[in-house]
Amino acid sequence: MNLRNRNLLSLINHTKEEIIYLINLASYLKQSKYIGNEYPRLKGKNIALIFEKPSTRTRCAFEIAAFDQGANVTYIDSKSSQMGYKESIKDTAKVLGRMFDAIQYRGDSQKIIKELAKNSGIPVFNGLTNEFHPTQVLADVLTMLEHSNNKSLNKIKYAYLGDARYNIGRSLLLIAAKLGMDIRIAAPKKMWPEEKFYILCKKIAKKNKAKLLLVEDPYVAIKNVDFLYTDVWVSMGESSDVWDERIKMLSKYQVNKKIIEATNNYKVKIMHCLPSFHNNETLIIKKLLKFDFIKNKKKLINGFEITDDVFESSYNISFDQVENRIHTIKSVMVASLS
Repeated sequence: MNLRNRNLLSLINHTKEEIIYLINLASYLKQSKYIGNEYPRLKGKNIALIFEKPSTRTRCAFEIAAFDQGANVTYIDSKSSQMGYKESIKDTAKVLGRMFDAIQYRGDSQKIIKELAKNSGIPVFNGLTNEFHPTQVLADVLTMLEHSNNKSLNKIKYAYLGDARYNIGRSLLLIAAKLGMDIRIAAPKKMWPEEKFYILCKKIAKKNKAKLLLVEDPYVAIKNVDFLYTDVWVSMGESSDVWDERIKMLSKYQVNKKIIEATNNYKVKIMHCLPSFHNNETLIIKKLLKFDFIKNKKKLINGFEITDDVFESSYNISFDQVENRIHTIKSVMVASLS
């Protein structure tokens, strides 16, 4: 196992042992921060944070993780970079590789982050692409372990409800396959992960004795699970025109009290990568409710992918996930750069 100078583009090329190491290191670094004896291992390191897609949690987590470890960061958004516009991605990668010790990239395409990794000559970390969100699911597994009453990874059962075609659904499927966990994904068939990717995960799962299930019926997926996981129904950058269709397709996958009761586990915990449309207080939802083409407005009174009463209950551990982003991101950077 050698994580020195390693990229984190997804978790496909990381072994089970390497992923467990990163999670254990994150737990150790979290404890060190809590008791006040954290040692800065990244003094003198400079990290470029490229954000083509804005984020509250990812930016803050990377900056805090870097500062805690003594590193410096430079924030680069789409307005302050010529990448892909006036300068090729390849040339930008070479420039940043001469100036920085590592790059974090958050944007649309896995193709772009691979180009950065190929040409920069320094470690590149994925803060989110359409296809993968590895730092998020590392934090998710750490959070599960903290709330699982000492269950081993192969005993933890979790279900993901909603649109599973993109980064969260795919990454949760992949990390379960890698770690030998039990994951159930409930979604309309047209919103399942692509078949080629699922076949890859099945192959990995067989080696690690993981259990993977894709179903359309949410009540089949959620029985006796330890964790219920959901995400927003409309991804960043999608048109508001898709909302009515998504509400119609996904309303039966909403995490609500009925779904919680159907798990048959009164200790079940709810997870969400955030932000969440659990009420009507955001500007996006206020605008949507004024549009005439939203025909299913009555279904939006108490939230979208998760109801407000559930989100505000003790079932919800999504803010523990938020904090753990700091520690798993820190773990990735320390393992690669220190």
